[in-house]
Amino acid sequence: MLTNDTMRKLNELKLFGMARGFDNQLSSAAAAHLAFEERLGLLVDQEVTYRENRRLKRLLQVAKLRESACMEDIDYRAGRGLDRSEMASLGQCNWVRHGINMIITGATGGGKTWLGCALGNQACRQGLTVTFQRLPLLLEELAISHGDGSFCKRLSALAKVDLLILDDFGIAVLNAVGRNDLLEVIEQRTGNRSTLITSQLPVDRWHDYLSGGNPTMADAILDRLVSGAHRMELKGESMRRLRGRSASLGT
Repeated sequence: MLTNDTMRKLNELKLFGMARGFDNQLSSAAAAHLAFEERLGLLVDQEVTYRENRRLKRLLQVAKLRESACMEDIDYRAGRGLDRSEMASLGQCNWVRHGINMIITGATGGGKTWLGCALGNQACRQGLTVTFQRLPLLLEELAISHGDGSFCKRLSALAKVDLLILDDFGIAVLNAVGRNDLLEVIEQRTGNRSTLITSQLPVDRWHDYLSGGNPTMADAILDRLVSGAHRMELKGESMRRLRGRSASLGT
């Protein structure tokens, strides 16, 4: 009776991890030989783990990462241009906490989006908020938001997220409205929040892409995106082609 009452109170207090751990201890012969302090410590650990897992699940759901990627699965094969020590440092996510931008460039199929999602996943693990957006679709949504009056609200939401991943930069033609909206998004985040860009275009071609007859606008966007940003250029053979080849060989 006392046990049932304790379980009920733990659940009412939303200590679901402790409740589950308490139930496990009741059915474990080994737990009966532990000291009170040890059993209590295990319950606290289980509650912490439960809450951390729930938080991670919530952050990943909100992030909507395009790829199910993580740092542990990064392919460091020769020729890709990835350094283990560099990635280990980036995995600590201090660049996100300090509002430093990240630029990942490379040819089609090189794994830019996958790597961006792996870094986003790592940020979520550390309790940071992440949002993944394909830039062409985001700019379409922002253009529509001008008409329904939700632009400022959408802009504010994008400004608050710790890491904004903008995928496929340079893949679609920018019009004047798109350039202005992109500048507004970047301007709201500069110096406070990190933006990760993936692009097939080398950075030295970004000015032409962003200009559209307005070099001043291109200068403004580039200054905010590129200045002080950490850059990675992925090289080597297409990862999609390599995965397809491995699958055909049954490896």
